[in-house]
Amino acid sequence: MDLGNLPLSPLIALLAGVLILVMPRLLNYIVAIYLIVVGLLGLFPQLAN
Repeated sequence: MDLGNLPLSPLIALLAGVLILVMPRLLNYIVAIYLIVVGLLGLFPQLAN
């Protein structure tokens, strides 16, 4: 199994979903970090490369 070809977004979503199920208090932090990362990538697209 080659992890180099897997898209990153579904893996992050899966990991976040499992963490939220295990520790529901993490929901606020996970959502906040996701929004910050998406916002930064939207403002500075060169960071995605």
